[in-house]
Amino acid sequence: MGAGHAHKLYRHGHSPVHDLPPHCKLAATFAFVVVVVSTPREAVWTFALYAVLVAAAAAVARIPAGFLLRRLLIEVPFVAFAVLMPFVAQGERVDFLGMSLSVSGLWGAWNVLAKGTLGVAASVLLASTTELRALLLGLQRLKLPPLLVQIASFMIRYGDVITDELRRMSIARRSRGFEARGIRHWGVLAKTAGALFIRSYERGERVYLAMVSRGYAGSMPVIDDVAATRAQWAYAAVLPVTALAVCLIGWTL
Repeated sequence: MGAGHAHKLYRHGHSPVHDLPPHCKLAATFAFVVVVVSTPREAVWTFALYAVLVAAAAAVARIPAGFLLRRLLIEVPFVAFAVLMPFVAQGERVDFLGMSLSVSGLWGAWNVLAKGTLGVAASVLLASTTELRALLLGLQRLKLPPLLVQIASFMIRYGDVITDELRRMSIARRSRGFEARGIRHWGVLAKTAGALFIRSYERGERVYLAMVSRGYAGSMPVIDDVAATRAQWAYAAVLPVTALAVCLIGWTL
């Protein structure tokens, strides 16, 4: 699958969660998110319990709360969308602090915020305890189509190459006294984007030829494929199974 590749979300550590096989953690995270999404939005107390479960998993994984909360900022655009829902939705309305808010919009905003935050938190926890290369191996172990796994692998690895190329181009512009300060500079930025596309395409061609010359025939070799024991599967299932029990209680009450 290629050489190891650490990403910014990963936090090196030694914990029971870190030691779980990646496909176990992937399956557990996916099952947990499905359970959260399936929970009725009116069962507010269930989402509090889900948050406790995620916090407990983070504690077991020795992931600091600050580290987790900073990574949750990625959902800010969705929060902005949710905040607008009570103002634009139709139906019954209530007055709050002089504002007329839609009841259905308030429930919709709560639904997006609660389920979205829990889903993002579970994903961040997964990424914080699993190396990127291990995640790709886990997807392959779960029988995801090999072509999709390879596309994801190349996309992630090549993203750093493009970012580094863009950084060098930005340094070159600044060394020549250029600073984008208004619309009149958009032309230069557009030319930069075009040059970046051409350089990236050419770099991709060279990478592909290098791979072919080393024996690449359409599939990446699996260097280490770790099978999970029943105990590891059972340990990984604690989170989604507990969440499922909470969800079923939320539907019945």
